[in-house]
Amino acid sequence: MSGPIVVVGIGADGWDGLSPNARRAVIGADVLMGSPRQLDLVPTGDARRVSWPSPLAPALPGLLAEHAGHRICVLASGDPMFHGIGVTLIRLLGAARVRVLAQPSSASLACARLGWALHETPVVSLVTAPPTTLIPELSHGRRMLVLSRDEHTPALVAELLRDSGFGDTEITVLEQLGGPAEAGFRGRATGWTRAPGDRLNLLALYCRRSPGAVRHTRIPGLPDDAFASDGQLTKREVRALTVAALAPEPGELLWDVGGGSGSIAIEWMRTDPTCRAVSFERDPQRRDRIAENALRLGVPALDVRGAAPGSLADAPRPAAIFLGGGVTAPGVFDACWAALEAGGRMVVNAVTAESESLLLQWHGRHGGELRKFQIYRGAALGGFTAWRPHLPVAQWIVTKENDR
Repeated sequence: MSGPIVVVGIGADGWDGLSPNARRAVIGADVLMGSPRQLDLVPTGDARRVSWPSPLAPALPGLLAEHAGHRICVLASGDPMFHGIGVTLIRLLGAARVRVLAQPSSASLACARLGWALHETPVVSLVTAPPTTLIPELSHGRRMLVLSRDEHTPALVAELLRDSGFGDTEITVLEQLGGPAEAGFRGRATGWTRAPGDRLNLLALYCRRSPGAVRHTRIPGLPDDAFASDGQLTKREVRALTVAALAPEPGELLWDVGGGSGSIAIEWMRTDPTCRAVSFERDPQRRDRIAENALRLGVPALDVRGAAPGSLADAPRPAAIFLGGGVTAPGVFDACWAALEAGGRMVVNAVTAESESLLLQWHGRHGGELRKFQIYRGAALGGFTAWRPHLPVAQWIVTKENDR
């Protein structure tokens, strides 16, 4: 490259809103890259104009190589480091090869219009993610911003809010923020009938849970009926104890081996937007069900793969492993233990005498903590209430001390 790539953030106010430094970067470029809308916002000059292909990410290295040796200026919306191309370029090239000239982000402009504190307002991007990604963020009284994919996003979000028990949520649609055509519209999810408007829009939500709606918070222990299941489901109370034992931290990856309904992996991912998981399941119908549960409960990025140990080899190395199904299957434990790095955590649940005996053997070999619990739930018995026991669960919790 002839010097660093310059990434210029440009708002809906176009050329008039750019600083002198940003204008000089655009005028001095040999090659201008951006979306057609962004390219139309700057004056015609001698620079070659390159519109982004779709999909962009796979084509980006080739585009940059094609124009090596030229001064490249990339146009971005608002702040290029806020869910923008600036992040992608720096990941690809390194910070030293990219210079970013930022404008106010859409979130900054929205909070300024609404009188909301930016640092207290979470932002969820639906630009490339399905609307269900919003589900784990919903809580009564919370304010949040949603980055739209296009003009159809507001109606899709309104439908999702209604279906999730948040029909009373107040929705504000902000279009063309910062530009001469800026406009805002407000309504409630229930009764939302507004036709699609401008493609460039952002949503502000003031979340209100409808009376009687079920609470689905990020705290592990979702109701059992939140998951579609054929019976292979870690029950609510045991699930909460298991995820607590796994102790997820932001950004960590879990292997859920013997996924069943995917409940452990899904609850793990819901604890934080950056938590990731791979669920391994031998039965194809269950794999489909795991993917459906993940989509419906707001973690569509859950990676669902085939049976262990065969499918473990190509998976990224985990920070933690839950072994719930396939405890007695030959080679599964050994493959899982080998995959853990030093400091990695493993939790194994057992409900049969055979699997429990293996837990005792592994505990004797590797140490850790053993515990056993049984859950009772109240149920009707004639005109009275009786305690109905669930199967007792033995649990082994261990941290791998070295790479052996």
